[in-house]
Amino acid sequence: MAEEKGFDRRLLRRIIGYLLPYKHWVILAFALVMIAAFLGPLRPKLVQLAIDDYIVPNQLDGMGVIIMFLICAAALESLLGFVNAYFTQWIGQNAIYDVRVRVFRHIQRQSLSFFDRTPIGRLITRTTSDVESLSDVLSAGIVLIMGDLFRLIFITAFMFSLDWMLAIVTLAVMPLMLWVTFWFKRNVRTQYRQVRKQVARLNSFLQEHVTGMSIVQIFGREGEEMERFTRINDLHRAAHLKTVFFHAIFWPAVDILASSAIGLVLWAGGIRALAGGLTVGVLIAFVQYARQFFEPIRNLSDQFNTLQGAMAGAERIFDVLDNDYALSEPEGPIPSRHLSGHIVFRNVWFSYDDKPNWVLRDVSFEIHPGQTVAIVGATGSGKTTIISLIMRFYDIQKGQILLDGRDIRTYKLGYLRWRIGLVLQDVYLFSGSVERNISLGHPGVTSEQVRNAAKMIGADEFIERLPGGYQHDVHERGQSLSHGQRQLLSFVRVLVYDPDLLMLDEATSSVDTETEYTIQRALGTLLRNRTSLIIAHRLSTIQHADMILVLHKGILRERGKHSELLAQDGLYRTLYALQYKEQEERAAA
Repeated sequence: MAEEKGFDRRLLRRIIGYLLPYKHWVILAFALVMIAAFLGPLRPKLVQLAIDDYIVPNQLDGMGVIIMFLICAAALESLLGFVNAYFTQWIGQNAIYDVRVRVFRHIQRQSLSFFDRTPIGRLITRTTSDVESLSDVLSAGIVLIMGDLFRLIFITAFMFSLDWMLAIVTLAVMPLMLWVTFWFKRNVRTQYRQVRKQVARLNSFLQEHVTGMSIVQIFGREGEEMERFTRINDLHRAAHLKTVFFHAIFWPAVDILASSAIGLVLWAGGIRALAGGLTVGVLIAFVQYARQFFEPIRNLSDQFNTLQGAMAGAERIFDVLDNDYALSEPEGPIPSRHLSGHIVFRNVWFSYDDKPNWVLRDVSFEIHPGQTVAIVGATGSGKTTIISLIMRFYDIQKGQILLDGRDIRTYKLGYLRWRIGLVLQDVYLFSGSVERNISLGHPGVTSEQVRNAAKMIGADEFIERLPGGYQHDVHERGQSLSHGQRQLLSFVRVLVYDPDLLMLDEATSSVDTETEYTIQRALGTLLRNRTSLIIAHRLSTIQHADMILVLHKGILRERGKHSELLAQDGLYRTLYALQYKEQEERAAA
């Protein structure tokens, strides 16, 4: 798992790799930050020259030049700081944009089996907060780390050039500083992993329960779910507080060591200055250098803190990117030709799990072009699975599926799903207008085509009555529309794309009688000259199908027309009799 990985250079190189498209700009940023890193340590040296060469000997004629250099150095350092702050953020935000696009594109490519085993909240965390954790590192982190390292080098060089003995005194606290830093690094690294883990758990819980809030309220589970949320939130808070604990120890320790270094400089330098072995200017410069020396160390520790968060987030991002569950498909452009709709299942075996928990068992059948075929059976018999396999949401384990004489795996997924229309029982609508939910933003679908398709289906009447008509905002998941209205929109959505094959997964099982009548009329338009596969709960709606397939526990038990199956006095007749009896009882009631 990602949480068990150590801090390694390979991971850091992968993070930095996202800056490669902007390498020329990064090099320019490095150059600017190194100039700024030199200007900071230059100022104490200029102060030392002013004191020892002009103030102490009372030679003030050249003071103006020194003051001018000091002002210019401070002004240029401030200007470079402003330029670098904006410049590095521009680089970083572009890199973050690339990371987020890559993660989302990778998620879009995955098969449905990936989403079956991965909580949606966890994926949201990967594309939002985990990616955002890389922001500071990719924007300013790497450049500032290099700038602080060079600032330390310049400060050390200036100190040794002034007085090597005082330089050693200043650096005497470094062993303790390194020990404290490594202690902080080791502990905060582990804790940041826990924080990212708890953030993902929290997001998963919120996404799942906000989506299913109606169920929580219907069964009165608010109190119990609140307790679960409180426990997860407590773990999230505790993980954050542990990181605060390590920071609360680390920062005072750095301040104490920095103050100790300044005290040692004043003590050792003061004794030598009183003895005449050290000038006042050098002592004052060393006090400034001792203060400056620990500023980049503090900054590096802060950047290391940021890097820890980025590494923890990066592990989780790369864990998604390195596990590819996308279905294989051939290379090349999507063809423009249409499908005739000849479907053949040959001894197909399929399981959703890695274990042989077979959902379909040795299923074989043939659908000829233009035929309307219905699939019936009890819940869990494998009806929806057959449609999912034709849409190639999953790949089979054994057997073969042929489409127009070719193995279905030889088609590009984009082409396959472009030429096959699917209408589900549970219709998903996005936030936005009715028109956009029908066209899905496809540039080749015009407003006129949307309106013509709606008229053919019979959905234009209710659409025109909506506030704003086709521009009416349906809100998230289309909750402002009835189930029947959403179902009609799904039919319009399929028709406007003009597919060669049509798949209906119990598309009329949850609508009222009037809407079902409208849909049945629309089906006459949709099914014309198309191969169609219909999963039906109401057997009365499929009596005119060219062939009916009867599934039972993943096995194809019967096939034939409605009248033929009734004459066989088998499973289909039993299902029909039970449903007819239910209808009679409801009518009597």
